[in-house]
Amino acid sequence: MTGGVQRGQPEAGERYDVFHTDCPARDVVDHVTSRWGVWVLISLRRNNLRFYELRESIQGISEKMLAQTLRALVQDGLVWREVEPTTPPQVTYGLTEFGRDVGEPLTELFDRITRRLSPRGAG
Repeated sequence: MTGGVQRGQPEAGERYDVFHTDCPARDVVDHVTSRWGVWVLISLRRNNLRFYELRESIQGISEKMLAQTLRALVQDGLVWREVEPTTPPQVTYGLTEFGRDVGEPLTELFDRITRRLSPRGAG
């Protein structure tokens, strides 16, 4: 990188400099690895969910934090959002292809940790 300026989009075959503070990929990593970002991606790994279903599946998250986390993940292209024009509106969220790709190693990590912590048989 020259001159300390991060370009908007890398050219073909080029990568972002993720250690630079202006790197757009760094923002996505921050959103994914935020306190609630990981849990949203893991919660959506199997099914598309409505807002209230997500809130119920992630214990301890407030509506405000869930809304902020979803907004960031939608903006990053990891999660899609669909609003049904009903009264009240029904909003459904799911993983994009990019979200599934990013969420796969998180799911593997989650599965490894829960397998390791699961109680073993009597022995």
